Amino acid sequence: MSQDFLKDPLSLFSVKGKTAIVTGATGALGAVAAKTLAAAGANVVVCASGADKLKQIAAECAALGGKAEAVAKRPSSEANCDAIVQAAVGKFGGVDILVVASGQNKVSKIVDQKPEDFLDVMDANVTQSWLMSRAAARQMTKQGRGGKIILTSSARGLLGHPAGYTAYCASKSAVDGITKALGCELGATGITVNALGPTVFRSPLTEWMYADDERAKTVRAGFLTRVPMGRLGEPDDLAGPILFLASKASDFYTGHILYADGGYTAG
Repeated sequence: MSQDFLKDPLSLFSVKGKTAIVTGATGALGAVAAKTLAAAGANVVVCASGADKLKQIAAECAALGGKAEAVAKRPSSEANCDAIVQAAVGKFGGVDILVVASGQNKVSKIVDQKPEDFLDVMDANVTQSWLMSRAAARQMTKQGRGGKIILTSSARGLLGHPAGYTAYCASKSAVDGITKALGCELGATGITVNALGPTVFRSPLTEWMYADDERAKTVRAGFLTRVPMGRLGEPDDLAGPILFLASKASDFYTGHILYADGGYTAG
């Protein structure tokens, strides 16, 4: 058995010169993924619907040392997913890494939720993950050099929630199913398929939970009774798992959900 990696163990985590597609790049998780990979030397194709904010993310990636291309599309159709992949091929010659960080939630008790809202969440989180994985897997298979597909799960794919999360929990459980099935399906090709499952981490949507007012303190205290590490997450808590899943370090790791949650799902 070769142990060449011992000569330079850090090389296992290198993504230098690789090409990554990141959907939902203007969101909290997508921005972390794009900037982490760019700072590590990857070429990054950032995708989202908001063109102005997307250009800002691309500029930040370039400032960190990576080459960046902005594609103002969501993975909301087969045509869009194919166009995103072809943009990466045209600009950088191929696709090595896919991070699907796009998605949404519409919180509502089941007795009040409109069926179309449930279906919107399922489409954004499940169907679009499937479509984007399909487009990337086709290109990676054609290239014949393996690849990394990273989907976005959640602690809510494993655990329920009392506050109107039936659509979200169902969608993330489905993402887990895609991750496991696709990990099996693509295993022999050298393409790994895994999902990152965070819980609460600092973002524009969760910033209120980090505040010092009484409401935030009460909600935070209740939540932290379930978190063994005793704190809420930060964006840099996700950087390491993303780099692991995107690099050679995870070559024998597929079909798994990696929970970056401070131990929340262990309790």
